[in-house]
Amino acid sequence: MSGRLPASETVRMALTTLRGNRLRSLLTMLGIVIGNASVITLVGVGRGAQGLAEEQLSNLGANVLFVVPGNNDTRRRGVAFPKTLVLEDSDAIAEQVPSVKRVAPQISSSQVVQAGARSSSSSISGITPDFLPVRSFEIAQGRFISQNDLDAGRSVVVIGPDLRTKLFPNGNPIGERLRIRDQAFEVIGVMAPKGAVFGSNQDENAYIPLSTMVTRLTGRDPTYGISLSFISVEARDSASTGAAKFQITNLLRQRHNILRDDDFAVRSQKDALSIVGTITGGLTLMLAAIGGISLLVGGIGIMNIMLVSVSERTQEIGLRKALGARSGDVLQQFLVESLVLSSLGGAIGTATGLGTVAVIAALTPLPATIGLTTVLVTVGLSGSIGLFFGVVPARRAAHLDPIVALRSL
Repeated sequence: MSGRLPASETVRMALTTLRGNRLRSLLTMLGIVIGNASVITLVGVGRGAQGLAEEQLSNLGANVLFVVPGNNDTRRRGVAFPKTLVLEDSDAIAEQVPSVKRVAPQISSSQVVQAGARSSSSSISGITPDFLPVRSFEIAQGRFISQNDLDAGRSVVVIGPDLRTKLFPNGNPIGERLRIRDQAFEVIGVMAPKGAVFGSNQDENAYIPLSTMVTRLTGRDPTYGISLSFISVEARDSASTGAAKFQITNLLRQRHNILRDDDFAVRSQKDALSIVGTITGGLTLMLAAIGGISLLVGGIGIMNIMLVSVSERTQEIGLRKALGARSGDVLQQFLVESLVLSSLGGAIGTATGLGTVAVIAALTPLPATIGLTTVLVTVGLSGSIGLFFGVVPARRAAHLDPIVALRSL
């Protein structure tokens, strides 16, 4: 009889040993299971958050730039819409910037909208007809605001689908009247669903002619004239967005007589995507690190149990060495047991994590996904942890003196 075993026999012996202590083996694997499941789930959630943000940004419209008032200091102080953009700026951009296709100035204000006994708080936007194509919105029912509505300052309103459900749950809203700040407006259209952008539900908004917004709701500032909340600008094509941004910036600097700090900012979808990518990428790494801590704890649990196993199997180790097993054979045996524990735990944890990601994607708006690379890295990491934390117990077993070990027989 020899103490030396082939590799296949070593694996079979490891499985037999682990089956002999099923409960202990399961509890030992639990840390690895939780760690793997946590890493995969949290990375999937992080990627889903990035995907959701990118999807919402795509809803802003194709090739769109946003000119917003105020500089970084005013935005940090919480001044939502400082009066540094006026309607004349929008007209100048439309007339003087060659790389621009359409311009849609906008004034936004939060108001209570009433229809009969029903009411709802909503964002009211004063817009022009170009708003629809610039922002890639669609009409589901009725019509949108026309140039005649804008020129005549008509009291007409187009409402989002969610606002329609709140105010007119049982009937056709077209032709009905609602009130905004005690001003009567006729409903002429209902928007198609658009969804949320950065947590703001676009489907609860209402849209009225910009001229009507000025005369009946916000008024004209005696110093600045018609102040805008922001200006949406559609470039001629995706290749023109950089040129449009440069030309708009230069034009507004000339119009505002700016020598140093800009009192406006021009933002593109690319800028927003870059910011979102940085934030969500950092968030995903943080979540993965949190899951990695669970893997570390699981590895410590494996080392602890393997040390106990070495103490319990002192006689077996001494007998194998007395029959000719080398220290390397004993080392291999305990490393294989540690690797089997971590690999099985990694496989179970991976399956659990993938299932959790699938459930999140199915039951929530978050498009949680996980890549094959992440799965392979996580499984490989769990196996590496088993080897790393199994080295100390395996070395202790390998260096046991067979004479001392056999004395306990």
